[in-house]
Amino acid sequence: MLIGNVGKEPEIRYYEADQAVATFPLATTEKGYTLPNGTVVPDRTEWHNIVLWRGLAKIAERYVHKGDKLYIEGKIRSRSYDDQKGARKYVTEIIGENMELLSPKPQTGVQEAQQNPAQGAEQPPF
Repeated sequence: MLIGNVGKEPEIRYYEADQAVATFPLATTEKGYTLPNGTVVPDRTEWHNIVLWRGLAKIAERYVHKGDKLYIEGKIRSRSYDDQKGARKYVTEIIGENMELLSPKPQTGVQEAQQNPAQGAEQPPF
């Protein structure tokens, strides 16, 4: 289970029969603290490679953006591959099985007018 911020816009790829896969980095931060002896321990940020398949990938395509706060639940997977120069590379990914959007929904003009009718009547919702 991870709670963090999306590092960049999700990359979406489609494959056979309209199936999708989304990949993006997620940053989680452990807050710093001060020890009783006065030593300051700084914040520690870790980056995780998130992979979402099928329906979750399509949801990410529509609703997940850089900077959004997400809750991701899934499995950790490690794999290796050979790059173009023949060097062995290792990758650790989180295969998401559940995702919740924790960022507040952006306000649109129509929603603002519904929440504050007096302001909506004076100004057109742009």
